[in-house]
Amino acid sequence: MKKFQVITLFPEMLEGVLNSSMMWKAQKEGLVSFELINLREFGVGPRQQVDDTPYGGGDGMLLRPEPLFAAVKKAKQNDPTAKVVLMTPRGERWKQSVAREWSQVDHGYIFICGRYEGYDERIVTLVDKQVSIGDYVLTGGEIPAMAIIDSVVRLIPGVLGGEASAEIESFSDGETLEFPQYTKPAEFEDLRVPDVLLSGNHAEIAKWRQENSLKSD
Repeated sequence: MKKFQVITLFPEMLEGVLNSSMMWKAQKEGLVSFELINLREFGVGPRQQVDDTPYGGGDGMLLRPEPLFAAVKKAKQNDPTAKVVLMTPRGERWKQSVAREWSQVDHGYIFICGRYEGYDERIVTLVDKQVSIGDYVLTGGEIPAMAIIDSVVRLIPGVLGGEASAEIESFSDGETLEFPQYTKPAEFEDLRVPDVLLSGNHAEIAKWRQENSLKSD
């Protein structure tokens, strides 16, 4: 069973996603487990402070190191071999090939979701992987963490059901976009399914699909 732990100030953001659809099925089948670690529980002092102003001045607040270090320690106690992942715009760009690689390893993952203007840089000493889902900035790391977890879990054998599903989809070879697909009815509002897909000729259908697969930029 692969274990995913997420350190966040807003666990409620992830609860719906991780307990629905294929994520729910993966848990039900005993293929994965999810644990949400509330960073606030490791806050400093009676107010459980998790952030403070940056040294050197500047707008916004940074996550303090003490709560982050304590939360990662707790997560490591739950799963000593887990790799620590930091959601950050400067990280490695997330790709389908990386998702497939992560789905095949035995160890689990601990995700750190930043907030505010960022985090104290010393947390990086605990991190195994820094990951970005694109060249833009979000208000926190929760959405990227959910996207990465979803993309990994669905590739674990037994989650999707039809094992060929993940083999023919977009980016399965690292660059090709999946061919167009159609279902019933054969004609709808003067829009008709390509005749070749209705022909029953599997060789011609395979050829059509190959010709209509696109290379990504």
